Amino acid sequence: MTARQQPLRFGLVGTGYWAQVTHAPALASTEGIEFAAVWGRNPDAARSLAAPYRATAHSGMNAFLADIDAVAFSVPPDVQNAIAIRAASAGKHLLLEKPIGTSVAEAGRLARTVRQARVASVVFFTARFRADVRDWLSDVTSRDGWAGGWAIWLGSSLLESSPFNTPWRRDKGSLWDLAPHAVSLLWAALGPVASVTADAGRADVTHLVLHHESEATSAVTVTLSAPEGAEILDLEVWGDPGRSAMPAGPGQPVTALRTALAELADNARSGRLGHPCDVHFGSEMTRILAAADRQLATVRRTGAGGPEPANR
Repeated sequence: MTARQQPLRFGLVGTGYWAQVTHAPALASTEGIEFAAVWGRNPDAARSLAAPYRATAHSGMNAFLADIDAVAFSVPPDVQNAIAIRAASAGKHLLLEKPIGTSVAEAGRLARTVRQARVASVVFFTARFRADVRDWLSDVTSRDGWAGGWAIWLGSSLLESSPFNTPWRRDKGSLWDLAPHAVSLLWAALGPVASVTADAGRADVTHLVLHHESEATSAVTVTLSAPEGAEILDLEVWGDPGRSAMPAGPGQPVTALRTALAELADNARSGRLGHPCDVHFGSEMTRILAAADRQLATVRRTGAGGPEPANR
């Protein structure tokens, strides 16, 4: 940021656990932006979150939007989608959580609004903003001959003790919470996803087979219902170059979010609207997830689409 540039004023929508431990600290510590405002459905919670950062807590959306240049979201997808459309229409740049909608129609409306308003957008697919993962992806995409890959993420967010055990996760499960991260990484490593085949296991266990435009195929298994001792996050690609594993560990989400915020702010200042993880990529992700969701609904309702018996 040059001496002549004013910090980009960001407002935070949401006051829950993720907003407290990730969004607020990142907003308060990213160079070139100012953490200026908070809006939440609970005014007391908004005041409590805003106070340590000397941000303004707003109870009205009009006043909140008038006070800022950009919005960071930490709320469930359906709440985010409606407010993001309103914010983009008001000319505010958007730092979004995934998914950007839980239907193709929702995601499409938001993407169209962002395009028409000519505002910058970034969707926070966390690992896509980790420096070590970006280095790994750069190495993978510099070599040809990858035939496929796999991702497995066994999480325990639906345990009663987890701060991530929220109503929207209980309702939508791992397909909408964890699968977007895995699909995003495999997309970046192996190319855009052309189609998906989905199957269901116990609870919210979800299996996806992705067909990439590169003709590579990849497989994803995710759940939020694993016991703590079974938790794992693993992603690899394979092919002529051998095998290559994504760097292990969850990384530091605050550091990753600082990167996402800085890149959004740079785009907003420069007038660049595109980003590898922008709202249009988020809309494509929703298309894949919605197709999988339709298949899973059929599997769970009728049993059709699952494996054929081996002893026929």
